[in-house]
Amino acid sequence: MNCSMRRPACGIHGHGVQFARLNSVRKATNQLAFPLTPAPFARALTERKYEDPTPVQLAVLEAKAEGRDLVVSAQTGSGKTVAYGLAITATLLGEAERFSPEASPVALIVAPTRELAMQVERELEWLYHYTGARILSCVGGMDPKRERRRLSDGAHIIVGTPGRLRDHLERGVLNITDLKAVVLDEADEMLDLGFREDLEFILEATPAERRTLLFSATMPKTIANLAKRYQRNALRIEASGGERAHADIEYRAIRVAPNEVEHAVVNVLRFVEAQSTIVFCNTRDHVRHLHATLLERGFAAVYLSGELSQGERNHALQALRDGRARVCVATDVAARGIDLPNLGLVIHADLPNDAEILQHRSGRTGRAGKKGVSVVLIPLSRRRKAEQMLSAAKVKPQWSGPPSADDIRKLDQQRMLQDPLLTEISSEEELEMARSVLAMRAPEEIAAALVRVYRARLPAAEDVFDPGPGRDFREAKPARRGAHSSEPRNFTWFRLDIGRKNNADPKWLLPMICRRGKVVKADIGAIRITDNETRFEIANAVVERFTIACLVADDEDVKIELLKGGHEASKSPRNFEHKPKFKPRHGAEKPRYEDRKPHGDADRPKFEGAGKPRAEGDGPDFKEKKAAWKKKKR
Repeated sequence: MNCSMRRPACGIHGHGVQFARLNSVRKATNQLAFPLTPAPFARALTERKYEDPTPVQLAVLEAKAEGRDLVVSAQTGSGKTVAYGLAITATLLGEAERFSPEASPVALIVAPTRELAMQVERELEWLYHYTGARILSCVGGMDPKRERRRLSDGAHIIVGTPGRLRDHLERGVLNITDLKAVVLDEADEMLDLGFREDLEFILEATPAERRTLLFSATMPKTIANLAKRYQRNALRIEASGGERAHADIEYRAIRVAPNEVEHAVVNVLRFVEAQSTIVFCNTRDHVRHLHATLLERGFAAVYLSGELSQGERNHALQALRDGRARVCVATDVAARGIDLPNLGLVIHADLPNDAEILQHRSGRTGRAGKKGVSVVLIPLSRRRKAEQMLSAAKVKPQWSGPPSADDIRKLDQQRMLQDPLLTEISSEEELEMARSVLAMRAPEEIAAALVRVYRARLPAAEDVFDPGPGRDFREAKPARRGAHSSEPRNFTWFRLDIGRKNNADPKWLLPMICRRGKVVKADIGAIRITDNETRFEIANAVVERFTIACLVADDEDVKIELLKGGHEASKSPRNFEHKPKFKPRHGAEKPRYEDRKPHGDADRPKFEGAGKPRAEGDGPDFKEKKAAWKKKKR
């Protein structure tokens, strides 16, 4: 598109002066409030109880931004939908307060995913409610014929995904000749998902005089090139400060044993009270398994993954919005763009792959000024990666073990006293029945029955271990297993009742020992496998926890017990024969290097005739010797 042919974008007319004047007053009085907006939008904001604007909303409404193309850095959850919804109002309406009855598209909002597009549609519907605007979403996975019929009826604002919008444009169904504004929401994500060609096609098809607003969480080179090519004199707005993005999110890092991640999820859900929660997993299989586990425990849960149809996804999300479900288990891809009301808790059941994914997941909560909690479950074997990721995300979490069953029971006692079951005013009929029950039963029995009724409504807490902080990854690495040392070894010997006859192999023994004993690989020392049993070392620092954990029955039916004299055995590794890894070639035992005596000239063996010139014919010629040696070797 030839940028030089574009005409100046339409301005904000009289509103711009009012915005600037009121902004200066707000700054002078150090007040945070929405700048003066037209009556329909002010009414909608008041009904939604929007009082203090977010930084991105203030930035796009400043006088210097009026009528200009914008490139805005804004994290998810920063209120950017309302921001660009307000920013384009004067561009679309001018000085009018309502749209004309002729519904011709004047604004196009492009979003990366179906969920985000439908969320934007809902946000703009209430924001533009009193303007008579007709808003329509066009997204993949929905019936395209139905969308074409609705487009033929007319709409003022179109919200859609790149692929579906391009399809409607190519078929000539979507008429954008009167378009005044285009918004690219989460542009970096659209490029990551491979929508570059679709975006370029859409932008090339739009009128040259349109106003273009580009919103992106990050600003890579590809976004800068896109802005340079399709925008003119764009104002760059940075509204995603490092600490600001996490100001409303409380991060907690919870240490978990490798085999107790799902139990930890159950206890966190019971410990942290939230109206709705998202639990993130890295794979579809883990999503399905964890969802089944939560249903079995009594949680009202739904799940989202890429294998679901659009109808199934909509049904799951509606259950969360209605309150019929309180937990959503999802993959990263399925949860893109989801905005759930009253989402107070995010749990990372699987560690994210990088800091950006961590921020994206956590950004589902703590949105638009509301507080939220982000819990990262960290097996000790992945602590180093977790610490690096949290540092890269510029967050400082509170470290702890998983909530214990005792902690949850204490909280249940406090919560029960505040439950509506006890706080609501009783009717006369209920009081009469209560007096009858008191006449027949002791107060303690009635209270105990009430406790049972209350607990029956709640999923049972799990018994979990706190694996402790573990070893600092910056410490020196332990000596190689089986290596001899003059210093005492801080290990204790244990035994398994399986050996070579049972195909014992370290490849599956190590994970099994870690799982059964709630330890990590670094806590295991030497391993000795014999025909009928396996002996292995456990670091003394975790011996007590390891012993207690091994007392719990296991489906594998493998018996682990402390080896008699295990502590004494650990002090001297020579109690068990240590076979060298490499043997001398001919079986002869060579003396150690320190036992060999250096040979001086005086100590060299003297041979008869040594040092004398050999007479001709005394022995075979050197060439003959070499030829004979080569022949023998062949």
